[in-house]
Amino acid sequence: MKPVKISTAQFENRSGDKSYNLSVIERLSEKAASEGSQVIAFHECSVTGYTFVRKFSKSQMLDLAEYIPEGASIGKLAEIAVKNNITILAGLFEKDRKNKIYKAYVCVDKQGLIAKHRKLHPFINPHISPGNKYTVFKLFGWKCGILICYDNNIIENVRATTLLGANIIFMPHVTMCTPSPRPGAGFVDPDLWKNRKKDPYSLRAEFDGLKGRDWLMKWLPARAYDNGIYAVFSNPIGMDGNQLKNGCSMIIDPYGEIVAECRELEDCFVSAVLSPEKLKEAGGYRYLKARRPELYKNILGKEHKPEQKVAWLDEQD
Repeated sequence: MKPVKISTAQFENRSGDKSYNLSVIERLSEKAASEGSQVIAFHECSVTGYTFVRKFSKSQMLDLAEYIPEGASIGKLAEIAVKNNITILAGLFEKDRKNKIYKAYVCVDKQGLIAKHRKLHPFINPHISPGNKYTVFKLFGWKCGILICYDNNIIENVRATTLLGANIIFMPHVTMCTPSPRPGAGFVDPDLWKNRKKDPYSLRAEFDGLKGRDWLMKWLPARAYDNGIYAVFSNPIGMDGNQLKNGCSMIIDPYGEIVAECRELEDCFVSAVLSPEKLKEAGGYRYLKARRPELYKNILGKEHKPEQKVAWLDEQD
């Protein structure tokens, strides 16, 4: 493997406005490519918007969702990729020929669709079906995986994707700044976003505290460190529906160190060169080699009924 330059972006999407969202994806992709990036990653549902669909009917969801790869948005992403010679990862709602709906995240280059992941643990709308397989694919000689938002909170998913060979895991999110039973969680007042130019300090304090980044730092670096992989985290900034999100898209290396992070209170991206040497130098590489699956294979594979509760779904009209 050779070093690869990857960018991760944050931007304020518009709910249901695919044309606008794709125009931002195009603008940021063009700029990243001009700075030498080979890949750029955007957040979960970056093409469609996310939170606004939580009360949508199935008919409304089907109208918003697209077939993949036949849909217009995949065609536009491929067009952007060709124009700028860059590989793009972005998210949208997908439908199949049986009218099942999925939360999808795609990787597209100048040849078209390379990979598609369906979220394993969706919850934003009851009409969305869960995906049922892990996603691993090759990109510039690296093995890559995709896990969408809550997929990453279930630690077995990250380990399984790593065991399938992934060196880089793309982790698109729409997260933080929502209520939860954990201490310090909660919404951030949208007025702080509207007033960010006059008072960026109050907004940054909320974004970086336990409602946002401080919570993220409790677990996200551990996913990279424990598994010895690069984590490419993408998250929107600004209003997503009626919820304010804090961005801080970042790239974390196999040592669990942040090597690049968006810190602007606006649409932007950051980039890092990923070096294969770190993969074998990191502790996670040794931990994977030291595993003794005979001790826990029957425990991890024990029958279990999944439960998933999301505190904020009914707390905001």
